[in-house]
Amino acid sequence: MTRLEGKTAVVTGGGSGIGLGAAKRFIEEGAFVYIFGRRQDALDAALAKLGPNARAVRGSVTDLADLDRLFATVKAERGGLDIVFANAGTGELAPLGEITPEHYDRAFDVNVKGLVFTVQKALPLMASGGSIILTGSSAGVMGTPQLSIYSATKAAIRNLARTWALDLKGTGIRINVLSPGPIRTELALDVMGEEAMKALGAANPLGRMGEPAETGAVAAFLASQDSSFMTGGEVFVDGGFAQV
Repeated sequence: MTRLEGKTAVVTGGGSGIGLGAAKRFIEEGAFVYIFGRRQDALDAALAKLGPNARAVRGSVTDLADLDRLFATVKAERGGLDIVFANAGTGELAPLGEITPEHYDRAFDVNVKGLVFTVQKALPLMASGGSIILTGSSAGVMGTPQLSIYSATKAAIRNLARTWALDLKGTGIRINVLSPGPIRTELALDVMGEEAMKALGAANPLGRMGEPAETGAVAAFLASQDSSFMTGGEVFVDGGFAQV
């Protein structure tokens, strides 16, 4: 498939998990992809898998200078930008009664502040036909024990997409949320534990965890003109976890 032929994409949190799965699919469909992340080792390993149509920029979405450097690189090398997948995120378990200011700040700085400024700084490089994809979560519409702050960040992202769809009216740029459920990623397994993730997978109607390639396929759909009449929406890739 070549739905993204000639397109330029940025994927934050692109060194592993859902971001890497999307970057791989974008490239398979013809795009040139910039992956952005904090860990050089993860970026190097990702580039080895992605091949010559990928470029890595190291930095954090919480550092506005790093974001400026990312988009300056894209502008200098590609001239413009067609797809932004604002995917970088973090999460930690903390039940009510044990939430600290540091826990709150880490979650909102990465998941909300980082996402806001990723999108805002990308906009000057985008034109009509562009697609912005935000990573939400099934946790954003569910109650999940010990994940209240993480879940709140994802609920915030959902409303940002609704509001920004109106702010972008007339530009031809679309924005949608991709909300995963239990996906087999390094971060999810680290935060939740493998047994808990297996249990979450077994509890959904499809009876298993999802894979980053499956979220990548949906990201490619949202990035392409196949989703041309979609904006302000949310697509769940959760095996039915938050649907039934």
